[in-house]
Amino acid sequence: MTLDSDLTERLQSYAASCSSGIGDLLQQLERETHLKTLAPAMLSGSLVGNLLRLFSQLLQPKTILEIGTFTGYGTLCLAAGLLPKGQLHSIEPNPEVLAIARKYVSLSVYAEQIVLHCGKAEDIIPNLEIPFFDLVYLDGGKRDYARHYDTIIERVRPGGLILADNVLWSGKVIQPRDKDARLMHQFNEKILADDRVENVLIPVRDGLMVIYRKNPEMNPL
Repeated sequence: MTLDSDLTERLQSYAASCSSGIGDLLQQLERETHLKTLAPAMLSGSLVGNLLRLFSQLLQPKTILEIGTFTGYGTLCLAAGLLPKGQLHSIEPNPEVLAIARKYVSLSVYAEQIVLHCGKAEDIIPNLEIPFFDLVYLDGGKRDYARHYDTIIERVRPGGLILADNVLWSGKVIQPRDKDARLMHQFNEKILADDRVENVLIPVRDGLMVIYRKNPEMNPL
């Protein structure tokens, strides 16, 4: 059975309605993002946000790295699973959207655990004095996914997770004709070919790739 775009959208809305709520602060953040940014569709949204929160709560990370803060929606969802002394570092090159993120981070219960960096990931990551990350979220420039993955994969602890958003690229990865679609398809193939990890691509919203850094102490299936 082939799903048309209208049915797909209605199924996504239904899935969101059958998932946990997002809370008043995230609702306010979503409204302000729509009012004050040129590309509010970049917001993670409640369905992906709930997945981020769930993965973080299951993993209970001590260290999280987020590449691509935007207005901080995903940031706050990821922070929900942090250990009491855990820390989340989030990187965003656009100071205008980062100002919105700073506002809502400061209003959250995670304000003391979240560090927001303004700049390019390739400049900031090497200077982070954190040997290993438990959880990494890729949601910045899509053309840079492969480069960022190569930068951080050895700094993800065995048993840790990398989550990459928008890996379906509006469905264009199926028959990639433009450069962005081809690069995203190549990224997906790159992950599949990496024997250091296991992965599953979840077709929620615009696609979420879940990448597990293999733990050699665990027995494979």
